[in-house]
Amino acid sequence: MTESDMAAQEPVESIYGTSADEATQRASFLNGDVPVAVYGLGKMGLPLASVFAETSGNVTGADIDPHVVETIEDGGSHVKREPGLEDLVFELVSEQSLTATTEPREAAAAASVHVIIVPTPITDEKEPDLAILDAVVEDIGTGLEEGDLVIVECTVPPQTTEQRVLPALEETSGLELGEFGLAFCPERTSSGRALEDIRGAYPKVVGGVDEESTRAAALIYEEINSKGVLPVSDATTAESVKVFEGLYRDVNIALANELARCTDELGIDVNEAIETANTQPFCDIHDPGPGVGGHCIPYYPYFLIKPFDSPTPLLETARSVNDTMPAFTGEKVREGLAADGTALEEASVLLLGLTYRPGVEEIRASPSIPISKQLSDAGATVYGVDPMLDSVEEFALEQIDLEEIYDLEVDAVVMVTPHEEFDDIRWGDIHRNSNNLSVVIDGRQTLDEDDVGVRQYTIGSGYDE
Repeated sequence: MTESDMAAQEPVESIYGTSADEATQRASFLNGDVPVAVYGLGKMGLPLASVFAETSGNVTGADIDPHVVETIEDGGSHVKREPGLEDLVFELVSEQSLTATTEPREAAAAASVHVIIVPTPITDEKEPDLAILDAVVEDIGTGLEEGDLVIVECTVPPQTTEQRVLPALEETSGLELGEFGLAFCPERTSSGRALEDIRGAYPKVVGGVDEESTRAAALIYEEINSKGVLPVSDATTAESVKVFEGLYRDVNIALANELARCTDELGIDVNEAIETANTQPFCDIHDPGPGVGGHCIPYYPYFLIKPFDSPTPLLETARSVNDTMPAFTGEKVREGLAADGTALEEASVLLLGLTYRPGVEEIRASPSIPISKQLSDAGATVYGVDPMLDSVEEFALEQIDLEEIYDLEVDAVVMVTPHEEFDDIRWGDIHRNSNNLSVVIDGRQTLDEDDVGVRQYTIGSGYDE
């Protein structure tokens, strides 16, 4: 073996631009010789940092929230209802594979792979808000060294990585592309199954700003994701893949919701028609509902609508349709009460489920928020039940525990988010106290009219009579 061959077998501390063979690079990553920093330890960031740590054994997580960092450093997880995460974090912290810090610049100075997974919300004017991303990029730039690889996982408008992140890194670090690498590798995870998704429920999409960035990022994620990677042409293509995934769902749900609004006039069960239509292999209409919530689908359309001049009437219309569904739901409450001679302003209404999706704590853009405000503004007394939430300050209602519903006198019930805890509701006990219960609105096709025992309106199916 020549002297150069022997040198190639030595562990490397970075993946980008190294002359070592790929076997050496993989071994170095797996052995913890390549230090990783994950910026953002939220609902997706902590699971991601944990999977990196269980794979490589050398990860520092950075988050500006002291409570988050302290919890992790104590071996705990602030992210709840994420199967397997709490035990994994405890194990990783105990063996020092995962540490956490409130100082992102310290993490940047020590790492050679930098993974960004911070919030990218929109403003009140529906403009993408990339301020947190910008701040993290600047922090990374202060510690960026030759051979480092920066990976952006948080969803951004297409062209952000190449036209915004790259020049910012170059300016702050004094380095140029080629001395360091940069790739966009979008998270493709859902709350409640984050570890499963990250480890390989779907292939990982990888797109670099140069070929070496794509190669280096692909090598890393091949060790993390059992389904492998899907390298694409560049970072902008990878960014577009992530945005397009959300746009497809938003537009499809809007179609379902618009069809559902035709239920009464058509005089049919639209949900039945959708289900039957979907037996044709080229049809895949989603389910209608009381609105679209969460930190993804309601926001991603604006990553194309706002930053670019190309017309997007379909995306804008889909957003409009989905944004009107909470009001449609509220009107069905009013209509159902009126049919029984009860005015909404004199009624008590119970909302079941306040988070945007069953089994998760997230309330961002939850349809229960505008539904509660609409009903409350109309003069109704509104109660809300959600086993996921300790606080409901964003809602216009009074929070009660699930068992307290049997002591209420309510005129209408709305199933907004069907948590599994609602499966065993004793509707007979509700009727015993709520003699004036006029109507139940089922927003998610989860209630059995025989169990409910009162006039029921299901979005997409209509009244049960």
